[in-house]
Amino acid sequence: MSENQNPSAPDMAALEAVPTTKILAISSLTAKATPEAIAQIMPFEVPATVRLHLAGKIDQWFFQTGSNGVVFILNVTTPVEAHELLEKLPLGVAGLMTFELIPLGPLKPLGMLLME
Repeated sequence: MSENQNPSAPDMAALEAVPTTKILAISSLTAKATPEAIAQIMPFEVPATVRLHLAGKIDQWFFQTGSNGVVFILNVTTPVEAHELLEKLPLGVAGLMTFELIPLGPLKPLGMLLME
């Protein structure tokens, strides 16, 4: 141990392996997403999104108050699976919406409270 390390500090390497339990999906409209194009797709987008929620894939959903997008918390464990689900939604198929996908996991540093 170096003299700069705190002997009571937790082993940070043990805290690095955090499993992905959810995916945060933040949408953005593409340049093709005109109000007219979106209006044509929305009657199909809403039921498709509700189906994903009822299937347990969308855990929570929000509207971005500062923009025209949505935010989903998905019950999937890989960005690949999230991408596949979201690209099948009508706005994705039409190329009107994309998503930034962020893997989420348990707040691993809470494990320090359990260390003896």
